[in-house]
Amino acid sequence: MQNETGANDTTTLEAEVRGAVEQGHDVQEMVRQLTLRKISARSLDIESLRQIASAVVRGARAGAQKELHQSAAQTEITRTRLKQAVAGLDTALAQFAEASKLALEEAADRAQTFSSDDLARARADLESLEAMFLETLQSSASATQDVAGEILHDLAAHGRIYGSAVGAQLKETLSVFTHQLGAAGRAQVGVGLHLAQATSDLLRQIAAGVLTGLADHVKPGHPQGKAD
Repeated sequence: MQNETGANDTTTLEAEVRGAVEQGHDVQEMVRQLTLRKISARSLDIESLRQIASAVVRGARAGAQKELHQSAAQTEITRTRLKQAVAGLDTALAQFAEASKLALEEAADRAQTFSSDDLARARADLESLEAMFLETLQSSASATQDVAGEILHDLAAHGRIYGSAVGAQLKETLSVFTHQLGAAGRAQVGVGLHLAQATSDLLRQIAAGVLTGLADHVKPGHPQGKAD
């Protein structure tokens, strides 16, 4: 719908992530915050999330490539930074999944419900979220034949074997969705109640550091932190 705006959007995000990796200071946290802010400002469908994830990985790869070209001794430092950037993206996606769950639970506490169509659409997107994350890593790895590409390939392979933070969170989130979908079929639909809006509101609070408990609940880099 707003392709040009979306493109500008992700170009800025890509540049910000690249800068974070080049700078090398608290890369994981910076990428997590940048990603969450971008997610909360856009429509929460899987294609929009894919564009954001792709921009993050492209930016991280570009930042890593610049460092790798400076000196071979930089390889290990760069490997660490790239892993941190990917962990930041993984954690942001996990917190998006957690925010969706919280939005459902908050509505249920108020005896409100979202429409079954709204819930079914969101659940379908969430079900493909981890696969989208891993595919984004793999396609970015395949786009370049260098050390940065090899690192991304390793991270994608590790995620497929051992799982990711977003995959771990989705198990919990999707079980709540299944329960709420059953309730939505029986309950009156809340007027003007939209899951995407409620989730965005929570994500903005997480990005602003207001919901700190949530940031602590989804452990950064879990379980990718143990990767070689």
